[in-house]
Amino acid sequence: MSKVNYALRRTGQLVLTIWAIATMLFAMFRMMPGDPTVFLVDEQMDPDQRQALIEQYGLDAPLHEQYIEFMIQIVTLDLGLSFHSRRPVRDVIAIYLPNTLILMLTALVLAYIFGVTFGVIAAWARGSGREKLLVVLALVQRSFPSFWVGLVVLWIFGAYMDVIPMSGMTSREHRPESFFMMITSIDFLWHLIAPASVLAFYSMGYPLLLMRNNMLEVLTEDFIDVCRAKGLSERKVMFKHAARNALLPVVTAGAVAVGYAVGGSVLIETVFGWPGIGREMVNAVLRRDYPVAQGTFILLASTVVFMNFFADLLYSWLDPRVTYD
Repeated sequence: MSKVNYALRRTGQLVLTIWAIATMLFAMFRMMPGDPTVFLVDEQMDPDQRQALIEQYGLDAPLHEQYIEFMIQIVTLDLGLSFHSRRPVRDVIAIYLPNTLILMLTALVLAYIFGVTFGVIAAWARGSGREKLLVVLALVQRSFPSFWVGLVVLWIFGAYMDVIPMSGMTSREHRPESFFMMITSIDFLWHLIAPASVLAFYSMGYPLLLMRNNMLEVLTEDFIDVCRAKGLSERKVMFKHAARNALLPVVTAGAVAVGYAVGGSVLIETVFGWPGIGREMVNAVLRRDYPVAQGTFILLASTVVFMNFFADLLYSWLDPRVTYD
């Protein structure tokens, strides 16, 4: 199978996966207990007005018609109006998405800086106590629920030591004139430290173990022996020559790491009160705001699916050993 055919096949699988996610999401929200119209209409509203509002959102239509309309909305990227704010879901997403991207990108950069560095150290110290400690750390940190780590950090450094903000993205008294001024302010960075660090800790194990394994393979190559024979220091051999060759698979695996970060960001945003897509999705579910909940969930799920798809294609194009059967 050629690379083009492989890409087309994976694209078809991507579309089917997103369709399956959207279908399950539609069914899940319709099976939830409670009546979403309770949050949509006022008890004091005239019956005719209530019915007109329900018809406006299509809640009186048969399920199969609602399903078709939902799929059309996904394809056209017109996800309807929020029950809660009466604003287009696209506008709601546009408000919170930049905040999530800032948190995720900061966390991923930190996770890769520390993960790659510790991975090189673990391979360098193979068989020693340092390697065992780092490998155990990478495995254990993935077993801790991210929300639990966040709560512990808030309790110790926020409530007990009072050295980090307890929630939010900025202080109440901080009123920046623009978004750029906000994200470059000391107050914003101070609020970003805790959630980004916890999310980075949650995501660090993957690049650490991958870098270690790649380093162990590279260290068996002949050019490493040549570097040592030239009299280069072990530190230079490790960080300049071995790490450079072991880094490419780790970088391409960054697409998969985004998927891990998306899953962790939902809980981290909720724990730290970070106004991002994940927290808004949780709030939308609690108030049964179907359009916003569905739109944010589809966005996050599609991001994970697409990044895994991108990683597969990247591997297939960069590594000639990958087959297309």
